[in-house]
Amino acid sequence: MAHGTRDPLGSRVIEDLAAQVRLRLPDVDVRVAFADVCAPSVTEVLREIQGQAVVVPAFLAAGYHVRVDIPKQIAESGHSEVALTDPFGPARTLVAAAHERLIQAGWVDEPIVLAAAGSSDERALADVHRAARLLASLTSVDVQVAYVTTASPRVTDVARGLAVASWLLAPGLFHRVVRDAGAKVVAEPIGAHRNAVELVVRRYLNAHLPTGSVSFPLSLAAATQVPPRSFCFQDSAVG
Repeated sequence: MAHGTRDPLGSRVIEDLAAQVRLRLPDVDVRVAFADVCAPSVTEVLREIQGQAVVVPAFLAAGYHVRVDIPKQIAESGHSEVALTDPFGPARTLVAAAHERLIQAGWVDEPIVLAAAGSSDERALADVHRAARLLASLTSVDVQVAYVTTASPRVTDVARGLAVASWLLAPGLFHRVVRDAGAKVVAEPIGAHRNAVELVVRRYLNAHLPTGSVSFPLSLAAATQVPPRSFCFQDSAVG
């Protein structure tokens, strides 16, 4: 389950992630859903599924959508056989992917700003700070956290002249803000990195279901395949 974005590049990145998950799980029905901005919602997708399903939230921090919105959408679907996995969160493999994107952007050894979306949920902010500590351990340089919105400090206030690692999954409004903040180096979002694909697969295979089986549909609300019936709300200000 992805957040959703009006940016077609963001949608294509998530579509690519979904496609690669299908290659890894060829016998699994991988569906797409969104928490916001785009359709279908996880409620709509689950209403189309018979039998067991796994919802994998592709969110880098456990904020409102993960803790409130997604469980609510699952409940509203009326589906009784759903396993909701942990979100991506500050997984070491994703931090390694963000580090790789930073190197690809031209980073050498400058101090780093880890740019995240932002949240009013302290637990979500704690996830970002854990990712920053992991990145600092990986790079052996200082890593400062900054946010695009909601929380402080803002990327636009601290990034000028520094190197920015993008703690974002896909392109969109938030990454454009990061890109325009005056940083010396700006990494691309994690995107459909092989580590993100592997994390989705691992979340699915480790899902706790009544039967212990994994041979049933995977509802990937993080895999934006964007079928013909899917759409994004053009008047939304969300990235």
